[in-house]
Amino acid sequence: MYLNETHYQVRETVRGFANEVIRPLAGELDRSERFPEEIYHQMAELGLFGICVPEDLGGAGFDTLTYALVLEELSRGYASVADQCGLIELVTTLLVRHGTARQQAEHLPNILKSKTKVAYCITEETAGTDVSGLRTAAVRDGEGWRLEGGKIWIHNAPVADLGLVLVRTDPEAGRRGMSIMIVDLHAEGVTRGPKEHKMGQRASQLGTLHFEGVRLGPEALLGVEGRGFHMMMSVLDKGRVGIGALAVGIAQAGLEAAVGYAKERHQFQKPIAEFQGIQWLLADMAKDIEAARLLVHSAADRIDRGLDATKACSMAKCFAGDMAVARTSDAVQIFGGSGYIQGVEVERLYRDAKITQIYEGTNQIQRTIIARELLAKGASA
Repeated sequence: MYLNETHYQVRETVRGFANEVIRPLAGELDRSERFPEEIYHQMAELGLFGICVPEDLGGAGFDTLTYALVLEELSRGYASVADQCGLIELVTTLLVRHGTARQQAEHLPNILKSKTKVAYCITEETAGTDVSGLRTAAVRDGEGWRLEGGKIWIHNAPVADLGLVLVRTDPEAGRRGMSIMIVDLHAEGVTRGPKEHKMGQRASQLGTLHFEGVRLGPEALLGVEGRGFHMMMSVLDKGRVGIGALAVGIAQAGLEAAVGYAKERHQFQKPIAEFQGIQWLLADMAKDIEAARLLVHSAADRIDRGLDATKACSMAKCFAGDMAVARTSDAVQIFGGSGYIQGVEVERLYRDAKITQIYEGTNQIQRTIIARELLAKGASA
């Protein structure tokens, strides 16, 4: 088997944490939509933030495959919790790859110890999948910058302390005129819109951020001016592996619930698990979940080996997201009428699965990327 002893140990540790700590609170968190503060701090204590951050910078120093295993197991407990781990991984990866020693020393310890909550800020009203409509701008102001604009649908916007914000620093240069700013979200001139009420993953809070004359020092610039778009895109392969793993975890929780219910629920004097129609639904769920899991692991392995992983990551994210929606629907079907009732786990899982087809690039965009890669590089594996 391609998993090593460390992979197995990490997976079992996180699985136990998900079963004992996360799952018992998932229903309440879905209803209340509150930020899971107590779980957030416990994840940091377990070393689940900055999984791939080098040990000398305070992280766990694990590989991308370990990251995928962690995301899946956390998502089995509750996807909103897994989403926090994934968000921190994207932000810390950018800081590790592009941050100065001063920026790393200032921000990484507090992020990894759960003292600083982060946001990854790209989307605007005119800039979603296509960032060419980006309007938020950082204008030179003495030695520093002045930030103007706003972002929508930003994870953690209602609670975040620090944001990595994609901005325009040269309005005439297109994608080469974008940069990333490290922004204190408690600074003067930063305001937040109301929390959005979402269909699923409700405890992963979403909202808007507005910037009006926010003054930033020269140290706010992350990496090289004008390389922000390319830097943000550079972490999306890992991000798509994370979303794929998260989708697998949602579907796996649905399968476990469906198997248990099928054994317990009796109709016509026998468990519904004895009916071929139910067995086929369960079999299709199991085989598609395993296929998605292997796609995710293969994509993670390509990243770890330094291979071109774009196609593999898009395939993993696309297949896993579509699978999670289809197979949690099957879980609801197996539960019958009770699966349609709020408060039943499979009803929540079905809602939680949908966003995996949308964020980190819609699955339509993933198909475009896959086709582009095939046409440019050929169809061989």
